[in-house]
Amino acid sequence: MSKHRGLHHISVIASDPQDNYDFYVKKLGMRMVKKTVNQDDPTKYHLFYANAEGSPGSSLTFFPWPNARKGQSGSGEATAVSLAVPESSLDYWKQRLTDQNITYSGPHQRFGKKLLSFEDPDGLQLHLVFEDRKNDLPGWYKSAVPSEHQIQGFWSNTLKLDVVEDTEHIVTSILGFEKQSSEGNATLYQTQSELGHSLIIEKVPSRQGQNGAGIVHHVAFQTEDNDDLQNLRHKVLQLGLRPTEIIDRHFFKSVYFQTPGGVLFEMATHGPGYFVNSDPAEDQAEKLELTPWHESKREQIEAALPEIKT
Repeated sequence: MSKHRGLHHISVIASDPQDNYDFYVKKLGMRMVKKTVNQDDPTKYHLFYANAEGSPGSSLTFFPWPNARKGQSGSGEATAVSLAVPESSLDYWKQRLTDQNITYSGPHQRFGKKLLSFEDPDGLQLHLVFEDRKNDLPGWYKSAVPSEHQIQGFWSNTLKLDVVEDTEHIVTSILGFEKQSSEGNATLYQTQSELGHSLIIEKVPSRQGQNGAGIVHHVAFQTEDNDDLQNLRHKVLQLGLRPTEIIDRHFFKSVYFQTPGGVLFEMATHGPGYFVNSDPAEDQAEKLELTPWHESKREQIEAALPEIKT
């Protein structure tokens, strides 16, 4: 198993950007590591939340569409997002969720780990999984959550598929995961990465979903650098799939492809990272960061975006 494989980021459709920010930053204590725009539609935000370092394997990102209707998940989709928190934090998080008026269930047990389950304002299924992953991780000093209890990054993402085999082949032969164990209709795949090390595939009956707020747009997986990304893109091509060319997303380089199971996958490089043009110690929520190719249109872009009060 490779230490340089695993989940990189997960991108989700949201509705109200202020509600989204308040939930992930003020209630869950995550760090906003980037406030930017959707590069394919710069009149809309793209918001990134992660751990203090913005590590690969920790960033949950959102495309907020104000007034977007709530989606309905079906088969052929990525669904539940599991976030790793320190093992000793169970009592803290039960109290925190209660204090923040977040309805939760649990603790449950899954694949030998305790977890608490709840939803974000748009209905995205979230789990907090209690397992120490990165003990040397510095906390975000402005977080509402004490550093010893902060969310460290991803534990897993769940894919709900009616046809498993082709996606399982991609996950194991290209993306570096190894099959570990099964519980009921769910199978766990893992890498040796500290963060984003797990993927769960649930075999479910075929069901049509409805796109909208709370639905995962795509799941991104770690690649080391441009050469590694090019190599993995070639392997995807050899399977008869149709990956994009390498796209410069400014914070990393990416390749996207639709899996036969229906989920949109992205492969993303580790660098240059979210702080390529900024001081990592600065509060990234204070400034709208634009790519060099959007900077000349800053005035029009800022005029089109609703204010997010931080």
